[in-house]
Amino acid sequence: MLAGPAALHHLLPAPPPPHSRHLAFALPHQHPAPPLHAAFSRRPRRRAPAQRHGVARASAAVAEESRSSGPAKFSVRIPVGDREILVETGHIGRQASASVMVTDGETILYCSVCLSDSPNDPSDFFPLSVHYQERLSAAGRTSGGFFKREGKAKDHEVLVCRLIDRPLRPTMPKGFYYETQILSWVFSYDGIHSPDCLAITAAGIAVALSEIPNKQTIAGVRIGLINCQFVINPTTEQMENSELDLMMAGTDSAILMIEGYCDFLTEEKLLEAVEAGQMAIREICKAIDVLVQNCGKKKMVDAINLPPPELYRHVEDISGDELVKALQIKEKIPRRKALSALEEKVVTILSEQGYVSKDSSSGVTESLDVIVEDEDEDEIIVDGEVDEGDVHIKPVSRKPPCQLFAEVDVKLVFKEVSSKYLRRCIVEGGKRSDGRSPWELRPINSQCGLLPRAHGSALFTRGETQSLAVVTLGGYQMAQRIDNLVDTEESKSFYLQYSFPPSCVGEVGRIGAPSRREIGHGMLAERALEPILPAEEDFPYTIRVESTITESNGSSSMASVCGGCLALQDAGVPIKFPVAGIAMGLVLDTQEFGGDGSPLILSDITGAEDASGDMDFKVAGNESGITAFQMDIKVVGITLPVMEQALLQARDGRQHILNEMSKSSPPPSKALSRHAPLIHVMKVKPNKVNLIIGSGGKTIKSIIEETGVDAIDTGDDGTVKITARDLSSLEKSKTIIANLTMVPKVGEIYRNCEIKSIAPYGAFVEIAPGREGLCHISELSSGWLSKAEDAFKVGDRIDVKLIEINDKGQLRLSSRALLPDADSESNSKQQSSGSTKEKVPQKDDLIKMTTRRTRRKKQSEPSGAENATTKSLEKSAAAPATSQGSETATK
Repeated sequence: MLAGPAALHHLLPAPPPPHSRHLAFALPHQHPAPPLHAAFSRRPRRRAPAQRHGVARASAAVAEESRSSGPAKFSVRIPVGDREILVETGHIGRQASASVMVTDGETILYCSVCLSDSPNDPSDFFPLSVHYQERLSAAGRTSGGFFKREGKAKDHEVLVCRLIDRPLRPTMPKGFYYETQILSWVFSYDGIHSPDCLAITAAGIAVALSEIPNKQTIAGVRIGLINCQFVINPTTEQMENSELDLMMAGTDSAILMIEGYCDFLTEEKLLEAVEAGQMAIREICKAIDVLVQNCGKKKMVDAINLPPPELYRHVEDISGDELVKALQIKEKIPRRKALSALEEKVVTILSEQGYVSKDSSSGVTESLDVIVEDEDEDEIIVDGEVDEGDVHIKPVSRKPPCQLFAEVDVKLVFKEVSSKYLRRCIVEGGKRSDGRSPWELRPINSQCGLLPRAHGSALFTRGETQSLAVVTLGGYQMAQRIDNLVDTEESKSFYLQYSFPPSCVGEVGRIGAPSRREIGHGMLAERALEPILPAEEDFPYTIRVESTITESNGSSSMASVCGGCLALQDAGVPIKFPVAGIAMGLVLDTQEFGGDGSPLILSDITGAEDASGDMDFKVAGNESGITAFQMDIKVVGITLPVMEQALLQARDGRQHILNEMSKSSPPPSKALSRHAPLIHVMKVKPNKVNLIIGSGGKTIKSIIEETGVDAIDTGDDGTVKITARDLSSLEKSKTIIANLTMVPKVGEIYRNCEIKSIAPYGAFVEIAPGREGLCHISELSSGWLSKAEDAFKVGDRIDVKLIEINDKGQLRLSSRALLPDADSESNSKQQSSGSTKEKVPQKDDLIKMTTRRTRRKKQSEPSGAENATTKSLEKSAAAPATSQGSETATK
């Protein structure tokens, strides 16, 4: 039996003959045989660099050399605000298309970009996916749940993914269909420098270094307003005192995305913040361009695959007037069906039947006429003889050649042509699809109190966009738990959940976990409403708002703001001011359609105007300021003058919406629902909290079972919050807790106290649950007693007075001091010293219900509605105890 490499030599293909290297080009599928030792090498052969449309991966040779001599590391320090960030590449993640490490302080973020080896089928949506994850190990922590490994993305991580995706997408070229994936992880977090703004810049650098033929480099920053000064990328400590939280991304010359939240900031201040952020972004982009020149890869420009240019003309020729008529249909569903039918017609003609343009058909007719004339001249027969070698064929009328195009290209072009026609109609005619002028809003209608069992509800309708908002009030157990790397608060007492079912647009789709869009829209509406809420000290409820979109044709998130504001008022929440939201659109290049070239701002855009326009700018607030805003750009950049015009036009729109909301019929009730729970907050000494909880929670559980309250929450600072469904159970639990945490004082009187046991020297009397004192036999009666059993037995109830507390904390009681025939001298002495005082219940204070950091800031002067609600709560809190007159609040 043969063994060894020599034994298999005859099985290997023969080597190519000498001087046959030219065969490699003539026969590209034939490869020379590998060396013999390669068949038995333990190391796998390195694969050749992947070729994409003839474009090799850039710097492949350099990468190979660097691997043999160690990874080549490129780094640059970029000034950002009052510090620098460090960007490093080339030493980690070398098999990705590009990867970077960005460091700010001790916060380190890693970002990579990868492309698929082959392009996807053409589509109108760039195949980009973004994943961002905050590893708890970055802060030396692990998950508090059962599963210790990071899994599904948290809401905060989803929001950061959207912040990365939105500015990158407009810079991607049309016709580039390679699936692109951006992965970003936080590997180190110092608790000072937030990683979310770094993630935008890191993704922009990675894309710039990769083969993706993006148009421009992007970067992102956060802007805060602290002591009337704008701060770039402020620390977490600085953000606690900031009046503005603005995330911004753009290029060195224009803005691509902004999203922020503030406390009624004016339009002028917001523009100043954007200008400061744009200057910082410009400097970052310049530094990134220098890095790209040193180590960036060659762009895959040849991979861009656009539809044939003549296809645009053919689609316009076929659709023409029908497309204009379809775009002028006011209702959304009929317009969508008309456009779908027209699209199907165009696709059938251009991809199945074939299309003959007018120019080509006329050219074919002329050539046929010439051919006919030539053939007639050749047909001359002399002497009736015909040369057998001559073949005379009479010309037959031929149809011009039909042109066929790919179906996907036709659909892409039809969508672009439809957008072009819609923009042209707006610019040339000055009217939109539904007949409105550019600054006109759709009809608004609202009504409150639709759902009788809900704590608050409102239905807000604006044109064909409709939101059903529902408010639920509850105790601390209803709060939203948070387990994020950045956020240190354990829970939040206000949250809004947004739902966008497929039925709201007349379609069939999946129903399941909330999408990234739903999470993003819900957070925008939540942060828009948060500044108008009362402080938790004044309204100690957990507030949940649900916004279900029942119809959608443009800016359902802003409809959620309007509906949520009305529902809060209907639930009796004493808000500071009503707010409203509006979405603005833009046609940037009007000169193309016969305009003067100045941008055209559209108020209250519809879904079609959003899809076909150049901007989607959402602004929420009231007539005096802004609470939340979000802008997405679909072209490369919007300048500050355009943004200023949009903000001013949005302010006028908000005023109109607020006026219409005030006409709601029926109006919001502005009172707590009878179905809402009762919440009472009281304060005890912190060292008494353990008495309420008991061993293993035994005491607090027994109180809940005995009284029937929903929950009792305690804080380390002595805060006790009772949530109940009725007043009687609330009063019972208040009395029990007050007695448990009572601090006895000499001179206090306790009524109707039970004798628990009798001894030869006196009786032990329970003045509060778990608190007993000794009433000596000499203090049981005004007369002389030989034994306590002569006058009392176990279970009897008497009134006693606390006359002494010894060094051991033991209580000495007296019943004789309260008897009518007691010694007058003793009584006068006690009265003169002021030691006789009957225990009277005190009014409880409404205080913060937990020790966690709150987003709901304390307001300086409550509104009238808030005063009414607070007085109602204080009236409930001041109800007297039902037994023993013990103190209900101890400060």
